[in-house]
Amino acid sequence: MILQCSHINKAFITDVVLSDVSFHINEHEKAAIVGVNGSGKSTLLKIIVGQQAADSGEVIIAKGTSIGYLAQNQEYHSDHTIMEEMQNAKPEILQLEKQIAELSTKMNEVSGNELQACIKQFDNAQRRFEQLNGYAYQSELTGVLKGLGFNTEDFRKPVSSLSGGEKTRVALAKMLLTAPDLIILDEPTNHLDLNAIHWLEGYLAQYRGAVLIVAHDRYFLDKIVTKVIELRGTKASVYSGNYTAYSQKRQAMMETMMKQYLNQQAEIKHQEEVIAKLRQFNREKSIKRAESREKQLDKIQRLEKPMEEHTQMQLLFTPQIQSGNDVLTVEGLSKSFDNVPLFENISFALKRGEHAAIIGDNGTGKTTLLKILNELIPADTGTFTLGTNVSIGYYDQEHHVLHMEKTVFEEIQDTYPHMNNTEVRNVLAAFLFTGDDVFKQVKSLSGGERGRISLAKLMLSDANFLILDEPTNHLDIDSKAILENAINQFEGTVLYVSHDRYFINTTAHRILDLTGQSLLNYIGNYDYYLEKKEDVEQAHQNLNNTASGSNAPENNRQTKNKLSWQQQKEEQARLRKIENELQKVEEEIEQLENENAKLDAALCDPANATNSAKLQEIAEKKARNDSRLEELMERWEELSSE
Repeated sequence: MILQCSHINKAFITDVVLSDVSFHINEHEKAAIVGVNGSGKSTLLKIIVGQQAADSGEVIIAKGTSIGYLAQNQEYHSDHTIMEEMQNAKPEILQLEKQIAELSTKMNEVSGNELQACIKQFDNAQRRFEQLNGYAYQSELTGVLKGLGFNTEDFRKPVSSLSGGEKTRVALAKMLLTAPDLIILDEPTNHLDLNAIHWLEGYLAQYRGAVLIVAHDRYFLDKIVTKVIELRGTKASVYSGNYTAYSQKRQAMMETMMKQYLNQQAEIKHQEEVIAKLRQFNREKSIKRAESREKQLDKIQRLEKPMEEHTQMQLLFTPQIQSGNDVLTVEGLSKSFDNVPLFENISFALKRGEHAAIIGDNGTGKTTLLKILNELIPADTGTFTLGTNVSIGYYDQEHHVLHMEKTVFEEIQDTYPHMNNTEVRNVLAAFLFTGDDVFKQVKSLSGGERGRISLAKLMLSDANFLILDEPTNHLDIDSKAILENAINQFEGTVLYVSHDRYFINTTAHRILDLTGQSLLNYIGNYDYYLEKKEDVEQAHQNLNNTASGSNAPENNRQTKNKLSWQQQKEEQARLRKIENELQKVEEEIEQLENENAKLDAALCDPANATNSAKLQEIAEKKARNDSRLEELMERWEELSSE
């Protein structure tokens, strides 16, 4: 056991955050702490690493254990470049490297006993250097930086010139390179794009030390952790398995607890009715019996209702009118900033009812594309057209649609003046704003609270086309699940940008990957995208090479993604035709194989053993089937290659 938390209690004035929290982490174990916003996750991590003191209880860390901690809001100050800062993560290797070089030079200059002493020192230094994997440290350092999204050109940048998110990535990279016995991470994926998140989850899954993570990225947790510690209502519960296993177990447990609660409530009500009836009789014996039952009733340990009405918002998107079948048509959109192209000549279309997710690395132009579609900024070239009766509802990750000086109440009432005070308060209560909370100014709210206000306005818009920019940012896991359910029930069309792979996987019917200034299309969820990514990118590259012709080296960038909208539609139609034929071939193969199985059974049937005509008929039919199967198999291979 590397870490043990025993009976941790913590309160801020009268606000109890943690009460009697106990759990442990074993060596090499990967665990997650989950809970709604404000449940004390970050506070618990700070108590573990000694940045805050618990009111009572103790944190026990195994002797000699090294700990690496990445805070959610990382403050990082350094006068070094990124590369210099990373090298400082391996001070002993750097010292040994310097010592080996100095001894190597010295050995050429001395002799006798002094030379023997130098050789011995050199051997010892080299042996230790090899133990620390010193020869590989430079490639390890480069691999970690590139894995977290830095380019080789970035390595020489001063840390002081970086953005807050980049500094957090530097801090994470340096901490990983120190290879502590226990890594503690608070929301490590907040400043990472999809590729960096994918790299980090692979790194942590293979990490030889123990890992304790606070994260809202459920896909990330599913890939890494084998234990989940849930903080809810100031208490801690421990579940074995990844996030999905925890979610299923918790749901089953909640259903059991609710059943027990309802049964107890029914029994209490029954006993109270019997007691009341006995007292009505107003006889000595009946009153004594009533008093006896009251004493028994008082001894019952009352179960708390396993409901969290005050921690779950109520969200439902309902279009006021239905749009036409063609919702959005984008043709040849391009956008550059300071002569640096984000994307060029991208085209796509959305039909009514589609849920499409735009994904891609940071800086590829995803948010810019949504702003163009909402007419907040102009495109350089190209057009987009909305279909009949399309009404847009826009969720902006930076919440520019909110007015910072207004109160929460005014934000809703001024946008929807037809609503009376009671209606406004009811809506705000559904999004967890009650009492005096409704009179807080928007500028004083947390990111999660602003997100809930934006979602409330979006719900009230009655739009049939939702355009969402990172809608799960700052939402806790429970709120994300509610948003997922609302989108899946929504009968309109959805186009959104998100880094939340779990959210994408459960809500998207289609993935649009903005990569290399182009838009690649995948008809499926995130798992389907991962499965087909390599094939689609290769096909796209082949298409670009064909379009480039003999001048490919000179014209590759200009011709990339320059197919006209009509050509793209023709290519999509060709692929659909191939897929349809492939499906028909597979169905016929399955049918013939099933038929052959029945024919084989008939050949072995004793009832047919003496009927030579019947046996010949079966054999001929099977031969025809086999011949047809051979043709189908060849055709299947051709179609699969295409």
